[in-house]
Amino acid sequence: MGDLAPHLHRRRCIQCAIALEARHAARHCHACLAGAPDFDATVVIADYGWPLDHLVTGLKFRAQLPLASWLADQLRNALAAAPGGLPDVLLPVPLSPARLRSRGYNQAWEIARRLARQLDIPAQANALHRVRDNPAQATLDRAERLTNLHGAFVVAEPARIAGRHVGVVDDVMTTGATLGEIATQLKRAGATRVTNVVALRTP
Repeated sequence: MGDLAPHLHRRRCIQCAIALEARHAARHCHACLAGAPDFDATVVIADYGWPLDHLVTGLKFRAQLPLASWLADQLRNALAAAPGGLPDVLLPVPLSPARLRSRGYNQAWEIARRLARQLDIPAQANALHRVRDNPAQATLDRAERLTNLHGAFVVAEPARIAGRHVGVVDDVMTTGATLGEIATQLKRAGATRVTNVVALRTP
């Protein structure tokens, strides 16, 4: 993979993980300070860009499942260095039933189950359900994304979430709208803390 140091070591908002400029004194970006999302922290490997974007697309669209192990390794290291402690449980961002049937696997679960094994914490594939197959988020602006996601996720067993620090695993974070809606539902189910654990962050 070559020298990844410039990609892996950037100062980031502790809540949404957007890269911060060196002169930005606060630990949060302006957007999180202005209207904090329901998740408490986000841990990422790097920004979405070459060469790491090829790993994510290979996993997501070309069923190159062994790539999930490398991503889990890097996320383990990132979590170990992050404040807030390890999550009590890991949940993958779910696909809709139709999308899961079409793809044959959930790339977020492939990362989550490997990461959970490395950290010796549980992972639950079905604690969070996606009940609607919404239009692709990439085609929408932020306001449309938020509307598109309303009611899309359901916590299947709130008793398994209540009182726990939940890590939500995904491959890419763009605006954070999906992860924000999931965090809202998890907090309503009684989660005490929600940390996004995401391979790559769109700058």
